[in-house]
Amino acid sequence: MLEAVIFDVDGTLANTEEAHRLAFNETFRAFDLPWDWDPALYRRLLAVAGGRERIRHYCEIVSSDLLARPNAAETIAALHRDKTQRYAQLVASGAIAPRPGVMRLIGELRAAGIRLAIATTTSLANVESLLAGTLEGLPSGTFEVIGAGDHAADKKPSPAVYRWVLDRLRLPPDRALAIEDSGNGVRSAIGAGLPVLVTESEWSRGDDFSGSLAVISDLGEPDAPFRLIAGDAHGRGWVDPDLLAHWQGVAVR
Repeated sequence: MLEAVIFDVDGTLANTEEAHRLAFNETFRAFDLPWDWDPALYRRLLAVAGGRERIRHYCEIVSSDLLARPNAAETIAALHRDKTQRYAQLVASGAIAPRPGVMRLIGELRAAGIRLAIATTTSLANVESLLAGTLEGLPSGTFEVIGAGDHAADKKPSPAVYRWVLDRLRLPPDRALAIEDSGNGVRSAIGAGLPVLVTESEWSRGDDFSGSLAVISDLGEPDAPFRLIAGDAHGRGWVDPDLLAHWQGVAVR
């Protein structure tokens, strides 16, 4: 029986990655760093989960001297704080829209009494910015539990954040389902024992989604059906609570 749906954030609830990329580049310019993450490079860097971790990884490639400084950790933390503020400003400007079907499905899940949660590697501040901006139409408390990068030291593909969320929901994984957009997210959810649906994003196209229930282009709408990429959609064109319950039931049989 499906009792909870756990959403990833970046690329799943909204196409946020371009805003993240722009915020990173604005920060690098503000700190007089000669770095520019173009879309192709950023696509590769997304294999590293977490903003601070991504900056550190890039330093290992192009700026090992920065990492050798005594204040390296403080510098990376300062870069990430500045980037987070810039990202929040972009979200508040209305630059990011929810992905197709997101607002409809959340409303339907709430009406069906299915609990909602978030499991992401992005910071809690970024989640709060998105909830206050892009998803501002949702009632307060829509997501019962929000697990963010602040709550799990090990980022996706580690299952740590999903386990943290399940623990606070007081649910076993066979009573819940995850919705993800990336290969790292799929491995994280499966590692926690969760069945997982993939709504592929432009930034995750071509990822390895092995083990997922299905891969679709988005959650779909009655007048704009999703495109089935892999798996079985059981003749449906948009995701609703009944389809999620069916997928989840098949997965845990």
